Amino acid sequence: MLLYVDSRYTSPYAMSVFVGLKEKNIPFELRTIDLENGANLRSEYVTESLTGRVPTLVDGNFSLSESSAITEYLEEAYPGMALYPSDPKTKARARQVQAWIRSDLLPIRQERSTDVVFYQPSQVPLSAAAEMASRILFRASEALLAHNGDYLFGSWSIADVDLALMLNRLALNGDTVPKKLADYARRQWQRPSVQEWVSLKRPKL
Repeated sequence: MLLYVDSRYTSPYAMSVFVGLKEKNIPFELRTIDLENGANLRSEYVTESLTGRVPTLVDGNFSLSESSAITEYLEEAYPGMALYPSDPKTKARARQVQAWIRSDLLPIRQERSTDVVFYQPSQVPLSAAAEMASRILFRASEALLAHNGDYLFGSWSIADVDLALMLNRLALNGDTVPKKLADYARRQWQRPSVQEWVSLKRPKL
């Protein structure tokens, strides 16, 4: 199995799939794509990825891009550690969290790119729009964690990784994050599969 990721190892979506493969204990080769130089737009890569984005997973003669589609495929096709809750309603909620993080909160994603997580913090204060997005993020996260458990849905799921990374865009940058949410994100960050991604050697900016 082959996983294409960005050459700087900063894509939150590549990280999500990397963690999923590690949790499933599936052997795979990691191959990088230089997004800065447009390598993802070359025909040979687009042929495999279809969307020209990272991550892309190649499993034999089957290839798939878009991170949540990949982790759902891994869950259905491979045994081992569960990436999603088994209950249909809870699984739907986990997928809702993933879809929301990928499609909303744009001011946070713009002003606190994952460079602040994997390289260096930003010294620029959050804009009013990013502050508003942060309040939305905190409100929803607090509702999801109202049970005061360690994980969103009783036991670990891939949605915990995705939500923790979104929170850590702020927490690891030194922005104000409610303690309960900062502690939750910190716990998820210490998971061995997550630390494997965090510890990858990155090129200098």
